[in-house]
Amino acid sequence: QVQLVESGGGSVQAGRSLRLSCAASGYTYMSAYSGAYMGWFRQAPGKEREGVAVINSAGRANYADSVKDRFTISKVNAKYTLYLQMNSLKPEDTAIYYCAAGRYGEVWYDLSLLPPTSYAYWGQGTQVTVSS
Repeated sequence: QVQLVESGGGSVQAGRSLRLSCAASGYTYMSAYSGAYMGWFRQAPGKEREGVAVINSAGRANYADSVKDRFTISKVNAKYTLYLQMNSLKPEDTAIYYCAAGRYGEVWYDLSLLPPTSYAYWGQGTQVTVSS
């Protein structure tokens, strides 16, 4: 069973940076992890969960307009870890951040920000709070 565990959240002032990590376990082969499409989502109080960034099965990335040029998604397959580097943080970035992975063995090359229902595995979330 695939499990995802996020870390790296915290409280920072606007303009600062944070790096979130998402450690994966349960992948029998590295090729299954390296080929997995994965994403970062966030959910602010009273709002729906929204896609922030996606990395597809070919390792290409795409971002929501609200974070483009500020956030970077990346994977280190040898470490089974997904990252989200967040720079120039704004108060409106405050939310619980979740990582998610597609179904085991399923590949996806489209760079669309898929809805949450397209992902099979989720982490527990990590809080990011940005003060002005």
